[in-house]
Amino acid sequence: MSNTSQKNATLLVDGNEYELPIINGTLGRPVFDISALQDAGYWSYDPGFKVTAPVESKITFIDGNKGELLHRGYPIDQLAEKAEYLEVCYALLHGELPTQQQKDDFYDKVKHHAGVHEQLRKFYEGFRRDAHPMATMVGVVGALSAFYHDNLDISDERQREITAIRLIAKIPTLAAMSYKYSKGEPFMYPRNDFSYAENFLYMMFATPADPQYKVNPVLVDAMDKIFTLHADHEQNASTSTVRLVGSTGATPYACIAAGIAALWGPLHGGANEAVLEMLDEIGTVDNVDDFMEKVKRKEVKLMGFGHRVYRNFDPRAKVMKETCDQVLGELGINDPKLELAMKLEKIALEDDYFIERNLYPNVDFYSGIILKAMGIPTSMFTVIFALARTAGWISHWLEMQSAPFKIGRPRQLYTGETKREFINIEDRQ
Repeated sequence: MSNTSQKNATLLVDGNEYELPIINGTLGRPVFDISALQDAGYWSYDPGFKVTAPVESKITFIDGNKGELLHRGYPIDQLAEKAEYLEVCYALLHGELPTQQQKDDFYDKVKHHAGVHEQLRKFYEGFRRDAHPMATMVGVVGALSAFYHDNLDISDERQREITAIRLIAKIPTLAAMSYKYSKGEPFMYPRNDFSYAENFLYMMFATPADPQYKVNPVLVDAMDKIFTLHADHEQNASTSTVRLVGSTGATPYACIAAGIAALWGPLHGGANEAVLEMLDEIGTVDNVDDFMEKVKRKEVKLMGFGHRVYRNFDPRAKVMKETCDQVLGELGINDPKLELAMKLEKIALEDDYFIERNLYPNVDFYSGIILKAMGIPTSMFTVIFALARTAGWISHWLEMQSAPFKIGRPRQLYTGETKREFINIEDRQ
């Protein structure tokens, strides 16, 4: 719970003093309450919101200097190693890890809502087969409010919870359908006897012609960890988008669709896809040394290494590296691109240039390699990211709806023309 300290900062403007209370959270830096700027006749200017905290949240905490990521106080590595993704979803939604009874009830609810309305299947027929799956996802998720409008009273806590569970349950089904449609293959219905990650892989790769299809348990575990490691990441661009759209009173389906649209950007959710594109650009192992020299000369970008938030190391990357080694060992794949990726990793972990700049492999580097090894096309990478992040998005939406909030309305520093008179077209030069 935040609290205002006894200390205030004092802003001196034109001989007048204004008090800016200092507010402390339970972790992280204190913040200034700058509402007094309004009385002083000023606004703050902070491009990219780099030093602005527009919300108070109890969900996720990141310490980039320490390489620390906590969900509801639980370290991410412990969650990834000891909990299943749906347990993490429950913690994000409710603040605590579930008891066995709560876990069983939650899992049953998610399985119950995993199917989608049959009419929704026809939406896919309106897209071209070669449409990017993220474009498809933005459309079909936004359309959910046309099919599930029976619990859209956002002032009702019970209806908010039902909608949250529906989203967590249905997004994997819609994601797998997006993939199947692009392949021209029949959709596969979810199965209640499978786990969350197992169900997703089954809907992705099984076919009606092979009713005995089995998902490799090593891949199930890897996918579950990928989901967990991407479940939430504090006030990033897509989460902030969900909150901003939610502040208008829009339906949660519209909010999550907006989050998916924001995540689609190559500077946000497309990072693991960019890793594979970089490997294509490098070409072969023989070109790695030359490529890394170009990186040092800042002629090209090294994708999948370093992180804007983490100044030390990405705490998710250690878990993902171990998972990557397990998957590659299990599948025994002899892929030149994966060999290339491993050489990049070796150089980055041993070369002083990269070590001194904390350019360690991040979660996107390893997750991209794992997904490729599983046979998942790069166009689906960001879809899987969106699938995992839905739990975080809807948790932030629920948190916002559970307390008083104001519609988002950022200010601006206007640098355009001053007031001028209209000129009739015949008099314009």
